[in-house]
Amino acid sequence: MLLRRTWGRATGRPAVWLGLVLGLDAVIAVAGIGIGKSLNLTGLLSAGPLLACARCNGRVTALVAGYALALCAIVALITGGATSQIQQDRFLVVLMSGILAIVVAVIRARRESKLIAIADQVQRAILRPLPAEAGGVAFASHYQSATPGTLVGGDLYDLTMTQFGPRLIIGDVKGKGLDAVGRCASVIGTFRELAYAEADLIKLAEGMDDRLSREMGIEDFVTAIVAEFDSGEVRLVNCGHHPPVKVGPSTSAAGLELLAPERSAPPLGLHPSPVRQDVALKHGDRMLFYTDGLVDARDRAGRFLSLDGRVAAALTAPGLDNCVRRVAGLLLEHTGHALGDDVLLVVAEPLA
Repeated sequence: MLLRRTWGRATGRPAVWLGLVLGLDAVIAVAGIGIGKSLNLTGLLSAGPLLACARCNGRVTALVAGYALALCAIVALITGGATSQIQQDRFLVVLMSGILAIVVAVIRARRESKLIAIADQVQRAILRPLPAEAGGVAFASHYQSATPGTLVGGDLYDLTMTQFGPRLIIGDVKGKGLDAVGRCASVIGTFRELAYAEADLIKLAEGMDDRLSREMGIEDFVTAIVAEFDSGEVRLVNCGHHPPVKVGPSTSAAGLELLAPERSAPPLGLHPSPVRQDVALKHGDRMLFYTDGLVDARDRAGRFLSLDGRVAAALTAPGLDNCVRRVAGLLLEHTGHALGDDVLLVVAEPLA
């Protein structure tokens, strides 16, 4: 239990790798007992800590090293070779391998922590907090990384006040980590530059695609929605992103409106030909924009989170900040507080 808790806190990754490492050493130990003195396999137990240091922190690697030493002693006692010179040499090999693995794990963990801290600062500078109100529309947002304690991810958003009204972009770049943060910066910078000058939303999306396609690799892409808010309506251009949902003051599960475009378009970077949607958005209506971390989230039975009556009830809760927190709470409850992907939520509501 201690090992599972330490693994979860230290890495935020599934315990499959750790299980394979422990299982491998157990198989080696059983084989060593079965073969006996004729072929000493205990030196191979050093594989456990050496593999563990590739993904575990120093504490978990130390526990794996202790586990390997314990198996080494058990094999020696059962096969009756505990006092032999060769067995002592094998025990020393496992011990030294464990010490080396712990040092490597500590150095790797510290280096990764520094890189994550740098990426966090960069991403905080890129993802500016949304204003509570812009152009007669109220906004609230929530971002949560799948990796505990860090903001590093590929989800992005930005809100810019232009002569055409407030314009919002929400998107998800392919990839994770520092590369994803760099692409997020490129997408947001391009949006901020073109959103002021281009009146037509479709041409804005096509201009972003043209600019980004020159910078990204052949397999890179960005799913995105560009929204422009006006009096009584919102105009949407969707490039391969999950469609937003709209609710009203008396919305039920059946009244949760999925705002899918008439014709789907590929993401930015893959040369989309999007269509524009004009959606009525009056006082009392709310829109939820989100990334795939919401609808691709699975529970323990493998079921996806449905945009059903529970989400509709959360979206109609009093107060936008409370509303977005309730949607995030539904997501965490569905996944058992173990997110498989980053999630970004933005809720918009016209003011009276």
